[in-house]
Parts: sequence; structure tokens; C-alpha cells
Amino acid sequence: MLENLEKYQIVLASSSPRRKELLQRLGLPFKVRTLLGIDETYPSDLPAEKIAEYVSQKKAEGYKKTLLDNELIITADTIVCMGDQVYGKPHDVEEAKTMLHELSGHRHKVFSGVTVFTKDKMVSFTVESRVTFAVLDQEEIDYYVENYLPLDKAGAYGIQDWIGVVAIESIEGSYFNVVGLPMQRLYNILKKF
Repeated sequence: MLENLEKYQIVLASSSPRRKELLQRLGLPFKVRTLLGIDETYPSDLPAEKIAEYVSQKKAEGYKKTLLDNELIITADTIVCMGDQVYGKPHDVEEAKTMLHELSGHRHKVFSGVTVFTKDKMVSFTVESRVTFAVLDQEEIDYYVENYLPLDKAGAYGIQDWIGVVAIESIEGSYFNVVGLPMQRLYNILKKF
């Protein structure tokens, strides 16, 4: 499958071990490249559903300087939002606990934006999933944050972790999108490159 990609050296531009694991499931050879100092800010008036794709495109711009002729690079970003509140990665343990307390007992949206590009072509897209959390008590939130250290995860949680088992009542849309890389949509984009 995906023989059309044999002419490319595929690069996952992410330090996320979860994204690496998901991309490995496609059975494609790829390497990981990370650059420090890429600006991930976005305009404050940008609608929540546009943020992740906007940031994935900014990441792509940062990687264009290192892009070789035969490379295909994948960048991605994920955010969680509830109402007007956007949840990125928490800065510390207390912020992580606050995020989980706010998400507890509520439904929220997860948006992942992905940009796939070569020297000649660039495609960006966003996938949305909706997640409903059960009510979590403070002991459960403390346990999760202290034992799973979710500081590198949007919304301070990883659906593949303990919290996904005990707190996710329902999910509408792609599970892998919530993990951080919407694989079915990415696969269809890669088939057309």
C-alpha cells in the first residue's frame, strides 16, 4: 500500500511518541525530525476550529528551511476546546489539574490540524472529535496528573492513558484524532500524493 510514496523520504515533524506510534501503524518507513523554537502562537480572534490547522501550517513553514527535494514532511497540532475556552498543553501540574476539573462531567471538542507537504505540494486539514467526560473527583484528578504526567498533552489528558479508561463516557469521531493524529484522513491524503 502507498507505493506512490516510495519516491519520498517521509519525515514526521513531531516529538510526540503517540504520533510516532500511530504513523508506524501505516507500515511506512519514516524518520522523526524536531526543530526547537517554532512559534506556535495564533491570533486571539482565530476560531477554535481553525487553531490546530493554523499552528500545523506555522510548523510546516519552520520546516521548509530544512526540506530536501525528496522529502515529504508531516506536521500536526492538537487542541481541546469547550465553549470559548481553548486548552493547549498545561504549563504545570496545577494547570493540568484545573483543566481536568473544568472538563470533568462535560463534553468537549478535540481538533487536530495536519499539514503534509513536499517541495511541490502542500495539503492541510482539520479533524474534529467530540468527547464526553464522566465526573471526576479530586482524588482521581490528582492520581492521574501525578502518575501519568500529562503536561505534554492538549487538555492535560491522553485518551490512551488510565483516564481514557475511567473517564471517557463517549466519543464521536476519530479516536486517533483525540490521540493526536487523525489516521484515516491522513491515510487518504497520503494516497493522493
